[in-house]
Amino acid sequence: MTAATPASTQEPAEPGTAGLLTALRLRDLTIRNRAWMSPMCMYSADSQGPRTGVPNDFHLQHLASRAAGGVGLVMVEATAVRPDGRISPRDLGLWNDVQGQAFGPLTHAVRQLGAAIGIQLSHAGRKASTDLPWRGEAPLAPKDSGWQSIGPSPVAFAEGAPVPEELSTADIADVVAAFGAAARRAHQAGFQVVEIHGAHGYLIHSFLSPLSNRRTDAYGGSLDNRARLALEVVDAVRSNWPDGLPVFFRISGTDWMEENAPQETRQGWTSQDSVRLSQLLHARGVDLVDVSSGGVVPDARIKGGLGYQVPYATAVKAAGVPAAAVGLIREHRQADQIIADGAADAVLLGRTLLEDPYWVQRARAELGAPAELPEQYGYWLRRPGERSKPLN
Repeated sequence: MTAATPASTQEPAEPGTAGLLTALRLRDLTIRNRAWMSPMCMYSADSQGPRTGVPNDFHLQHLASRAAGGVGLVMVEATAVRPDGRISPRDLGLWNDVQGQAFGPLTHAVRQLGAAIGIQLSHAGRKASTDLPWRGEAPLAPKDSGWQSIGPSPVAFAEGAPVPEELSTADIADVVAAFGAAARRAHQAGFQVVEIHGAHGYLIHSFLSPLSNRRTDAYGGSLDNRARLALEVVDAVRSNWPDGLPVFFRISGTDWMEENAPQETRQGWTSQDSVRLSQLLHARGVDLVDVSSGGVVPDARIKGGLGYQVPYATAVKAAGVPAAAVGLIREHRQADQIIADGAADAVLLGRTLLEDPYWVQRARAELGAPAELPEQYGYWLRRPGERSKPLN
């Protein structure tokens, strides 16, 4: 593993000196607040012919509305770096220039509304080639528009699921190169943040976890070997991405096996592993680690609840690596307290923003901050005496 550009040396704010509405600077990018839109797969991309994987009007409306609602950073959903890296046939892609050019109007719209725009680059690995979630998410055979899945080892995700094809070292090099090429296209399309998806049981996470990685070569066995693919992908992305813009990396803070009953004999990826990996990632040029959890096995027993994943982000941040928290962060003051306490540097909101695209504007009101509305909205909403006046 070769050395890469060091991550930003900017120190995160001390506990008590920042809050949800405080700006955050990473490298040369200043993000207007710490409430960010989490990448959420919409399974709505075009899926036919040369426009396969291309974003459409739905994505533009969906993402720009959250920028108008005040979030600091809009993260585009998991976007495949190769055709076989899609979760479903309707996933977004960034493996060719047609796709890259199609993202231009989307990035322009979000940035015009004052938010930063990022994209999550992904390969689904052994969890690829499935039907849409609202159709049951069943594996798709090649005859049904599916394809052969790949992974570190020939270990299926679940009983009865297709067995992935084990990647050779040459195959791994091709995947690494695909991440680099996608990062280059992302920059050309106007993105300001690129996030590498290393969580939720997808390809990179499946290399990290001993539950799915049974290799005995340089990519298996020890933590350093299992992390090799992740670090090679970081190097490829960083070499195709401007030094002045940040790179994020999403991890699963735990496989939820260490938290299981004492008689559980399987040992998966742990919080301690996540801290060590985050330090390695930061040294290679990753500016922030986005901490989720789970996804590598279907039978993990997850202990949910409000903010249930925040402690995993806190452990990463305590190790000196900027971290973002995600997972059932619902209330304005809850989110503000996470930042104020120094538990994380930012929060990513998923279903919360689906339910209320203007959640951040409501947070500003609840936390006593002035509204930051698009000027077209502010003109009318700041004139209460004329609210009954026709808008024409």
